[in-house]
Amino acid sequence: MAITKTDFLNYIRCPRYIALEDVKKNNLLADVSYGEYDEKEKLNKLSELYDSMYEEVDDLVIDKTKKIDKQLDAMLVYYKKVEELAAKLSLKEFGGKIIYSSKTEEQKSYSFTSSNARYLCFVDVYNENNDNINIIEVKATTSKKYLQLESGMPKSPKYSIWTKINNVYHLKDEVGYDFSKEMEEEKYNIQKNKLYNRFGLGKYLYDIAVQRFIIEGSYKESKESEKLQNIHYYLAVLNHQYCFDGLYVDNEPVYDKDSSGNEIITFFDVTKITEELVLDVKKEALKLEKNLQNPDISPCPLGPNCRYKKNDVCKYFQTVCASIIPLKNSSLTYLHSASGFKMENGKTIKGLDLINNNYLHMLDVPLSWLHNPNHLIQREVVETKKEYINKNKIRKALDNIEYPIYHLDFETFPCPLPRFKGEFPYIQSPFEFSLHIEKSPGVCDEDKDNIIFLAKTFGDEREELIKTLLSNVDVNKGTLFAQNVSFEKGRIEELAKIFPQYQEDLIKLKNRGYDLLWLLNNNQSLYQKLGFNEEECKEINYYHEDLNGSYSIKKTLPIFSDLTYQNLDVKNGTEAIVVYANYNSMSDEERDKKQSSLRVYCKQDTWAMVKILSSLRKKIK
Repeated sequence: MAITKTDFLNYIRCPRYIALEDVKKNNLLADVSYGEYDEKEKLNKLSELYDSMYEEVDDLVIDKTKKIDKQLDAMLVYYKKVEELAAKLSLKEFGGKIIYSSKTEEQKSYSFTSSNARYLCFVDVYNENNDNINIIEVKATTSKKYLQLESGMPKSPKYSIWTKINNVYHLKDEVGYDFSKEMEEEKYNIQKNKLYNRFGLGKYLYDIAVQRFIIEGSYKESKESEKLQNIHYYLAVLNHQYCFDGLYVDNEPVYDKDSSGNEIITFFDVTKITEELVLDVKKEALKLEKNLQNPDISPCPLGPNCRYKKNDVCKYFQTVCASIIPLKNSSLTYLHSASGFKMENGKTIKGLDLINNNYLHMLDVPLSWLHNPNHLIQREVVETKKEYINKNKIRKALDNIEYPIYHLDFETFPCPLPRFKGEFPYIQSPFEFSLHIEKSPGVCDEDKDNIIFLAKTFGDEREELIKTLLSNVDVNKGTLFAQNVSFEKGRIEELAKIFPQYQEDLIKLKNRGYDLLWLLNNNQSLYQKLGFNEEECKEINYYHEDLNGSYSIKKTLPIFSDLTYQNLDVKNGTEAIVVYANYNSMSDEERDKKQSSLRVYCKQDTWAMVKILSSLRKKIK
């Protein structure tokens, strides 16, 4: 059982992981089958895709504890295409020759043996030219979060810490770029250091460092150490600035340079960074090998290595290590508590350290640590089992709503590669909406006052969606209403840019946005305008112990109505994506059935808002 890169990253999570895996010593030198390797890589790629599908949407709240649906395999075809494009553009950028294949057994591989354990890795794209060997790791994420590492002088524009040469980004200090007029060196280094955090932005770079560790070990073992000085390491990602111009050949999109000269894939030179990171990898390898020979199942403190609430959360977190955390109203469910709680000794405690110190339940946290008024509200609700409601704030906010109310919900497909003209990587491209029109308070019929648009094909039906939406609303009056309305507003704004002929009306509709969460949770600027004092403006409007620290529709709906998603064929947004992504692989009969399920699901999302609003009106009487 050779230790792959994926194995390595799992084994170093904590000392007990290996014991929980029950790794057999006599298998440490054995080969791993291509099938085993492919299965591990597929799960990794699904996790990366799921993260990236939502990372661009800052205003969308995603439950990262949700298990990734294996049916998202349908998305892996796009990952494969991203790798193909990266290989093609690697050849264009670096010349020479490449080794690339979608089949593991045809990829360039490296391995070496150390302390009775064999390490193994496969390379996404291997490039060799007259001067260098280039190791290129492809990730179906985007360049956005890396290019947002920027700083500047006081009251001056901000600049990225990267500079682009051809289609490769280099850290400015590594290529002799004089950034002294753009930012102070200290500020530059603060941004650069974020790339070394393997539990944050440096996650994929640490991944490449593990690969580098195996590659270097392989060349040393084969007595070819002289090659190491000519190896360069690159991260290949989707260019978030790329805008598809709508060119197709045989109904397939062609990703040539866009009108601004952007390539669909761009590269980051991470040779120097991984050189430093590999020093840490070697230390981790020594600990790993020790743990392999003497596994210890003793409990370990929870921490960032657990990847709590991330898609790559340790598979033993929920069932073993964190099984002591209460499922309801744990100490981790205090709202906006990322900065932690200040203890009597002046120190701060936060996150999983609360669990490590046996503050398991919300009520275990000492009352003296709670200074946020919303934490005190939550505490009282859990203690008394009575809901909290600020009727006056909610009443005035409801009075501020102009009728008719357009309850709107979009279903979107965040495809890694843009499919239609004007789209960019991972754009949340709408393929369905449900609209319930509430003419006056409580006057809305579940069926008669509902309009649904659903794309009948996997093709471009965005303009028809826009026409259907605009023909059923009056953009000059009423209120656009949604739970987390900034998501709907974002999609409307994107459509307005892509279809300028509808821009004026779409922007008018967008500007009428109002959020259900402003009524239940809060919106400080709104309540300031409504005349509330500073203290009340900071407080939440409603809390129930069953919210469990969340205002998601799945938490609020059972409190305000008897509606449920459990009896639906399509139960959540991820399942809706899966159905849409599989349109072309379905028979006509199956597609008709699934499209009916999509309509039922999306309709319930907007009807749920109508029901919650109706129940809220009754509560404040």
